[in-house]
Amino acid sequence: MILMSKLKNYNYYLKIINQIQKIRSKNNLNWMGLLKLSFKHAPKDAIKLVKRIDSDDRRISNLLKKLSK
Repeated sequence: MILMSKLKNYNYYLKIINQIQKIRSKNNLNWMGLLKLSFKHAPKDAIKLVKRIDSDDRRISNLLKKLSK
């Protein structure tokens, strides 16, 4: 009985994860298009933004490391 419950939970989470993956893959294409456009039309501003994004991503990664310990 417990095994079946865990399997149902796993399938439920897997379905949601697959939906997230599908959305993120489309969003990543949008993100890359925006990045290309910004470097084409305002490269100096784009560089500043990318540096800030990278900094924030590193902070997020460090927080995720804390959660995974």
